[in-house]
Amino acid sequence: MFRHLREDIGVVFERDPAARTFFEVLTTYPGVHAVLWHRLSHRLWNWNLKWLARLSSTLARWFTGIEIHPGARIGRRVFIDHGMGVVIGETAELGDDCTLYHGVTLGGTSWQKGKRHPTLEPGVIIGAGAKVLGPITIGAGAKIGSNAVVVKDVPPGATAVGIPARILDDRNRDDAREQAAKRLGFSAYAVSTDMNDPIVKAIHGLIDHSVSTDHRLELILAELRRLGGRVDESERQQDHFDPDYLNKIVD
Repeated sequence: MFRHLREDIGVVFERDPAARTFFEVLTTYPGVHAVLWHRLSHRLWNWNLKWLARLSSTLARWFTGIEIHPGARIGRRVFIDHGMGVVIGETAELGDDCTLYHGVTLGGTSWQKGKRHPTLEPGVIIGAGAKVLGPITIGAGAKIGSNAVVVKDVPPGATAVGIPARILDDRNRDDAREQAAKRLGFSAYAVSTDMNDPIVKAIHGLIDHSVSTDHRLELILAELRRLGGRVDESERQQDHFDPDYLNKIVD
């Protein structure tokens, strides 16, 4: 019991720079109180003392503003920051080292019994106001953006944002895009894929196509020069891709 208490308080110092002393965290952090109280409620629930478990969780909600159904399963070192308005349903499962901010809902989408709430694998971070709904799985280390509404599985390590939530572009693809841009002498598309905006994605697709086309043209011109062909550089210069102009119109 005391080992779990030390872990629950120790994780606050790791994830909240505002935490100052052990006593302050123990006495003033509702997220810590809610998790500790849930351990009691969950134990009563497993002992088949259902009403007493529900009463215990209701009292915890009154005191902390955090509602955790006593049937929910919560792993070790789970941190609920601020916590007001957090709701965790009966069949929700939280792995070790998860972090939830205020206003998060781990809810259901069905009135039928059985598994109807999300499963969070270890290391998941859910931003303020996000709603994760249904018997879905959020993969290990995934991040859910603030106010997102997630109704489908999220792969491990991915980031989901928006309503309904969509997975952001793969970071490896972004790195490859930046490297290609630098090879061709320009950088900074001025728009970030993190915006997850369809227009932004379309612009990125067009720029990727331009990068590929320019590269192939350079290869063709280099081959023409090698074969002794004459290349009119003035006309080519007029049609040169201008990243600065693109940056201005998409800012």
